Amino acid sequence: MSGSVRRIIHVDMDAFYASVEQRDDPGLRGRPVAVGGRPESRGVVAAASYEARVFGVRSAMPMARALRLCPNLLVVRPDFPRYRTASQRILEIFRSCTPLVEPLSLDEAYLDVSDNLWGEPLATPVAMRLKQRIREETGLTASAGVAPNKFLAKIASGWQKPDGLTVISPGRVEAFLQQLPVDALWGVGPVTAGKLRNIGIARLVEVRAADPALLQRAVGSLAEVLQRLALGNDPRPVVPDRPYKSSSSENTYNEDLLELDIIREEIERMARQGADWLARKELLARTVNIKVRYADFSTITRSHTAVAPTRDVEEIVARALTLLERTEAGRRPIRLLGTGVHGLAGDHAAIGFPGVLKFGD
Repeated sequence: MSGSVRRIIHVDMDAFYASVEQRDDPGLRGRPVAVGGRPESRGVVAAASYEARVFGVRSAMPMARALRLCPNLLVVRPDFPRYRTASQRILEIFRSCTPLVEPLSLDEAYLDVSDNLWGEPLATPVAMRLKQRIREETGLTASAGVAPNKFLAKIASGWQKPDGLTVISPGRVEAFLQQLPVDALWGVGPVTAGKLRNIGIARLVEVRAADPALLQRAVGSLAEVLQRLALGNDPRPVVPDRPYKSSSSENTYNEDLLELDIIREEIERMARQGADWLARKELLARTVNIKVRYADFSTITRSHTAVAPTRDVEEIVARALTLLERTEAGRRPIRLLGTGVHGLAGDHAAIGFPGVLKFGD
């Protein structure tokens, strides 16, 4: 790597699923679009175009509610093979620049361009060129963040969506951190942010001066990590090749789920995605697990391990739904659901990157 400062880019495609649909169907362009399940079957929004977001439509929202917010909403069923094709082309563009590409999902990746195949000494021209090539070669737009580390690059990529480019040079890091709320920190969701505000911490930089003992009582083992990140310090490298250990998918819902039919539909959908991931990676899994977070934020997991590994879709779905029966689904409101496949086996189990299926942008 040239010099001591890393040059990290985080690229996040803009409303990826919805944008692919609008690209491929001219009748959808410029109109509010939601990709997801049909409202009559209690489907949810997997992705919303920016035209739909103006009306408050968001990912993981029940489609029926999305249509109430936006009566002219055009609902499109997901076409994951097309999304994967577009994602693979985008990854090829990334890898033409650097081998240090760490995909996070179909529409999101980190790149370390400190030393790159294009011979560009600065990251900003690289990010501009990546965005231009993505637009020209796929007809889609991306937002990018450029920074000295992954934490800052990730925040920067979401700063000016859509089609944005935000650069945080080493000299601007402190000024950038000074303007951020505490929930900009990695790992700080609404619950943790509430705990921090209860002890008088509302801004990111206030974490630095917090009493370590008080901070640990509020957020436990996360305290040390948060204080490091609050200083803008994130030493994590961009890791392009990781062993496959598992694949998981989860959704947090804007409205708590109580009806068992809807909950079962969600578990089945995510289990099928896990089986699809196994098929694409030519892998088998011994363990299926589910995750349930109730409205009071208590979280449970249930898992089942078989002797023989499988990637059979119906078997994986059946096991996930059986695990659901060991929860209080249908009796207690649920805010988050997830499924996963673990204990992988197969010729490719030792190479590649972990599969993470993400909804929304």
